[in-house]
Amino acid sequence: MTKADIVEKVAAGTGLTKLETEAIIEGFLNTVIQSLRDGNGIEIRGFGSYKVKKKNSRYARNPRTGEKVYVEEHYVPVFKFSKDFKAVVDKGMKENTTLEK
Repeated sequence: MTKADIVEKVAAGTGLTKLETEAIIEGFLNTVIQSLRDGNGIEIRGFGSYKVKKKNSRYARNPRTGEKVYVEEHYVPVFKFSKDFKAVVDKGMKENTTLEK
């Protein structure tokens, strides 16, 4: 599913125009990015949480050449799904696979 697909589904479900919905979704995504960039985590109950994780500097290996490469300290965004989210997905997948049999 792409961002355009999400915009279409949300617009259909809310009665907003696609243009209005796209602006809302863009605003949400930009807020998440800005918040993480500022070092703040985000928790959306029932969905999951975003945070930034620090990766220490280390030596890695180039898989193509086998050469040792130094990787500097850096930060990566991570997302952890909530237990409720995982349970809903698990239940839905089990129901779908049961129907296919």
